[in-house]
Amino acid sequence: MKKKFLDPDFLLNTKTAQHLYHKYAEKTPILDYHCHINPKEIAENIQFENITKIWLGGDHYKWRLMRAKGIDEAYITGNADDREKFQKWAETLEYAYGNPLFAWSHMELKQYFGYEGVLNKNTAEEVWQLANEKLSEKNMTTKSLIANSGVKLICTTDDPSDSLEWHTKIKNEHLDNDAVVLPAFRPDKAVRIDRDEFVPYLKKLEETSGKSIHSYTDLLDVLQSRIHHFDKAGCKAADHGIDYVPYVKATEGEIKQIFEKKLSGKNITEEESSKFQTAVLLYCAEMYSKLGWVMQLHFSCRRNNSSRAFTTIGPDTGYDCISADTSVAELSGFLNDLDARKVLPKTILYSLNPNDNALLVSLMGCFQGDVFGKIQHGAAWWFNDHKPGMIDQMTTLSSEGLFGSFIGMLTDSRSFLSYPRHEYFRRVLCNLLGSWVENGECPDDEEMLAKYVKGISYNNAVEYFGFPLEKA
Repeated sequence: MKKKFLDPDFLLNTKTAQHLYHKYAEKTPILDYHCHINPKEIAENIQFENITKIWLGGDHYKWRLMRAKGIDEAYITGNADDREKFQKWAETLEYAYGNPLFAWSHMELKQYFGYEGVLNKNTAEEVWQLANEKLSEKNMTTKSLIANSGVKLICTTDDPSDSLEWHTKIKNEHLDNDAVVLPAFRPDKAVRIDRDEFVPYLKKLEETSGKSIHSYTDLLDVLQSRIHHFDKAGCKAADHGIDYVPYVKATEGEIKQIFEKKLSGKNITEEESSKFQTAVLLYCAEMYSKLGWVMQLHFSCRRNNSSRAFTTIGPDTGYDCISADTSVAELSGFLNDLDARKVLPKTILYSLNPNDNALLVSLMGCFQGDVFGKIQHGAAWWFNDHKPGMIDQMTTLSSEGLFGSFIGMLTDSRSFLSYPRHEYFRRVLCNLLGSWVENGECPDDEEMLAKYVKGISYNNAVEYFGFPLEKA
């Protein structure tokens, strides 16, 4: 029988899958341990004036599709009217069957605005009117959206130079449902010595820390002080967005010389950059281990491929792609260096290249121990967070590793309307488990299946990160 689009059993193809989702996954709260939401917007409890502001602003996922449709940049990142931008997105969405954005967009319209139809060029006006009317209501502020989405904890992504003043304000004033908002330490700019902005960035670090940075030792001292500052603010995780995981060892004297060379305005070589990045990452990782933090490593991404776009509209605007830069020798060397010294922190490995899935799961098995699921294969990320990508990631993990220890989904989003992505993931998860049960590939054990669903959806992450939350 033909199913209706986004019916209650969307993506749930068996009776077991439907039972697992509706009884367990649907009712489990959301824990978003990695996102790019601006804590200032939470602290100020802002209310967006229209759906374009909350839905299209900063969303490079949507921007990429609009460019593929041939939409002029004025309607994407330019100064076109918000109503016109929304119209162009509606026209683009008509051509996006099979893309997760098609499902996500309609799940969001349904959950937050009660819209049961399909967004296209002909319905854009009615959706625009409905959404904007809803957005004007009192329960559509940033804090209310978090509360009404069933979110219990959010980890934002914060630079070491951030004072964390907005986190302090959030903590002091609380959220509507007592949800927790914690910072996550993202020191990319202090690691990427190869970039032009490295030296100017050190000035920002000096201003925030109140300490001068004239040497490599000074930099490490400042990073240590910032890590402790984040720890006092409740931080439980660090995150590194890197092209690849480097492992090129050098003496401390060499690293100091590379740092001094950069400060003097000279260009450094690729090898020198790798040596410096290796040293700083190892130093930070050891600090994370001592504090009990989780280290997240995001890699195999080639960024800013269009020099024209980078020059005109800047970074993080939708011009990145998957790369094949993962070196098992370097990644293994990096993890082994820490493990041999017994300072390997809990670590989540995310490769943007889906071809790395089996590589990562087999490698991380070499460094497990001490903690339930100590080394994690991160959820299908960015270009992979769609149905086939999620299934590939989970089936590889279950085939090679311990699926029951998996810490599940995150949004990696800048939007307050992106929480249905957790629902999408949970439906895929329950459908996978349901298919195993009905094929006789795993026992039809209600207690254990519930443990899997609630664990992967929520409980495992609570335990893994050590968040101040009760399990579901």
